Amino acid sequence: MISSTKIQKQAVVLAILSILIAATIAAGMSIGSGALSLDRLLSTLMGHGTVKENLVLFSIRLPRIAVTLLAGMALALSGSILQGITRNDLADPGVVGINAGAGVAISAFFLYFPLDPETFAYVLPLVAFGGALVTAAFIYLFSYSKATGLQPVKLVLVGAGFALALSGLMIVLISSADHRKVDFIAKWLAGNIWGADWPFVWSLMPWVAILLPYTLYKSNALNLLAMDEGIAIGAGVSVGRDRLLLLGTAVALAAAAVSVTGGIAFVGLMAPHIAKAIIGRRHQYYVPLAVLMGGWLLLFADTVGRNLVDPSGIPAGIMVALIGGPYFLYLLLKK
Repeated sequence: MISSTKIQKQAVVLAILSILIAATIAAGMSIGSGALSLDRLLSTLMGHGTVKENLVLFSIRLPRIAVTLLAGMALALSGSILQGITRNDLADPGVVGINAGAGVAISAFFLYFPLDPETFAYVLPLVAFGGALVTAAFIYLFSYSKATGLQPVKLVLVGAGFALALSGLMIVLISSADHRKVDFIAKWLAGNIWGADWPFVWSLMPWVAILLPYTLYKSNALNLLAMDEGIAIGAGVSVGRDRLLLLGTAVALAAAAVSVTGGIAFVGLMAPHIAKAIIGRRHQYYVPLAVLMGGWLLLFADTVGRNLVDPSGIPAGIMVALIGGPYFLYLLLKK
């Protein structure tokens, strides 16, 4: 009976979130420089637009919308996994330093390695994953104790320390680089959605399409890991193996997302919390809600930010931080 009620509630919330996403996508396609009225938007979508309308919609707005939506989903899923395996509701790929590790790898790759325009969009997530994985390994090692296992509070503190140190390293890397490339890194740090082209959509989509079903498959293990190691071991969960596999999944999702959107924080913190408040803490119920919530949050922030101030707008990372910063402080005080 409880499961049936939960499933019905989940279906209702998923429908509401889908409507919100559809409405935000419609707004994102319509407003902005070279605005499209509803009739012209529908006509262009059906293949009857002018050359300018086709360019604006299919080459500029739609790929940006798709990238933003997928990146928000990936960050929310990453945050859900991290909060489960660390038993820490403040865990987020941006807060614990994973995004900073990906940023250092991307900065070094972009500034000091030859770039191939044909493969750049597909190589970049792999480079970010490598940097984020090394960072996550160090954070895990410094947070783990043989006597007490993984210490959730220590993980956030160590992650924050690594984030600060890696941000300093990034400044050192760009201090002697070409100023044109430095401009790109500055936009990346601000969370400016820069990978707004179809190759970046295709490079990001497989990460979400493969790792979301895997996470849902591991929902029961995540439920047990989020409770206590002793309970998980007693239930037959291979704690060490599953935690490392899920940590790698979270790192891969966050790295793939920030490689095309820049340094976006707090989406992975807020979306899981909102989903848990709606439907509870069991991963099979709240993870799908968190994924859609994360996609909508980042899409909404980017849609508002790019139309709020002319001509270049406000980066989505800053818009999310304006909401996520106070929310993080609220959770910190609450916990």
